[in-house]
Amino acid sequence: MSRPAPLPDPVPHVPETVPEGGIGGHPKGLSNLFYAEMWERFSYYGMRALLLLFMLEPATKGGMGWDQAHATTVYGNYTMLSYMLCILGGFIADNFLGARRAVLIGGAVITLGHFTLAMPGTATFYAGLSLVAAGTGLLKPSISTLVGGLYAPGDHRRDAGFSLFYMGINLGAFAAPLITGWLAQGETFRGWLAAAGIDPASSWHWGFGAAGVGMTFGMLIYVRRLSWLGRVGSPPSHGRRPWGRLAAVAAGTASLGLTLSFASSARWIMPALCVLPVMGAFWLGVIRKDGESRRLAAVLIFFLAATLFWAIFEQAGSTLTLFAEKLTYNEAFGEPFPSAWWQSVNALMVMALAPAFAWGWMRLGHSQPSVPVKFGLGLLFLGLSFALMVPAASATAAGKVGPEWLLSVYLLQTVGEMCLSPVGLSTMTKLAPARLTSMILGVWFLATAIGSKLAGSLAGEFTAQDPAAMGAFFLEQTWAVAAVAAALFVLTPWIRRLMEAR
Repeated sequence: MSRPAPLPDPVPHVPETVPEGGIGGHPKGLSNLFYAEMWERFSYYGMRALLLLFMLEPATKGGMGWDQAHATTVYGNYTMLSYMLCILGGFIADNFLGARRAVLIGGAVITLGHFTLAMPGTATFYAGLSLVAAGTGLLKPSISTLVGGLYAPGDHRRDAGFSLFYMGINLGAFAAPLITGWLAQGETFRGWLAAAGIDPASSWHWGFGAAGVGMTFGMLIYVRRLSWLGRVGSPPSHGRRPWGRLAAVAAGTASLGLTLSFASSARWIMPALCVLPVMGAFWLGVIRKDGESRRLAAVLIFFLAATLFWAIFEQAGSTLTLFAEKLTYNEAFGEPFPSAWWQSVNALMVMALAPAFAWGWMRLGHSQPSVPVKFGLGLLFLGLSFALMVPAASATAAGKVGPEWLLSVYLLQTVGEMCLSPVGLSTMTKLAPARLTSMILGVWFLATAIGSKLAGSLAGEFTAQDPAAMGAFFLEQTWAVAAVAAALFVLTPWIRRLMEAR
């Protein structure tokens, strides 16, 4: 659920005057950032769980009343920009604001965006989405940088600190859809609104508002405990600011964002996505051959695999949401529940499986699979999840299906996430040349951004009325993922040589 995994500090340093004595022997500032990020992810996933459903809901029932193609395009553009703007936001934080101030400003912008979404109207809807995306781009890389800044290089507590931080992300991602989904879709809450003389159709905006309340809590905690961070994340020292480079980064981000935003079909994006990284990897790994170029070739290969992974995985908020809403019996122990609650399943499974995976990798030690094999396994489990959707689609010919189908799909996807997401982030930081660390981490965010755009574009081709077409839709993506996974397994010896080049 919580993609991408937390960013370590790309600039090693020794933290100064960081207060100690926190939970589990960690710096006190970790708990501050834990709660701030938990509430930020609560706001993000709480809103995301409602977004597509709200756009498709008829206007008479409080929604936007848009057709599926337009709604999925808007969904894909929003999720893409939320991560793509992390490149620009991280540059601003590093060179102008400092991470701690960037988190505060980004959080304020996100909060304003959620409360704007709580007001009905097309203008407020687009304005709210824009504000949340901009604030996320500023806050997301900065708060992870602050976590890394709490630990000196070589501090043995660092990995454990990020693991705790990752748990905070998933706590927020788990709780948010349960609360916002109940407010937006729950018949009980709508009944309360009607009894109070309030239009029940406004329940969607109460859900969006709840996400804003969560973000407000997070920022209040962050400000109150700001001293716990010591001097970590302070603004850069006075000097000449790189305004020219800022303009270049902003222009590049805008150009790529606009190009992909207007590309409504995944059929156009996918060929370019595959060809460009493959050409770059061939040039750097086969033609150039020096150590740094060969490691960058490996980065491009993992970038391609990760983008495809997120393109399938992020359909949890689009295609699988539509399947849950239209074709699944949303009942547990005989009681109905809002379809938005499915968005909590992945986060719950991450919290359950993450300790097991951490123990397993430690137990295997040097015998654990190599990075390309882990990526291949991640894609393999992801492909199996969509292969399972093929018989599920066929079963809908007889009517709605039981919740066990989606539960199984999310379990397979979560196993795939555990194989790829944390491993991918760690690998990027190891392969990146020192002078290019921030850029390579930006590339990792870019994979999530483009994958999210693809997830929205692919969802535009989903049909709930034709089981055969639906099965073909899932099967086509299964074969695409299987092909890339097979390529990774075959190329593993070469990729390992690229990674080990010096």
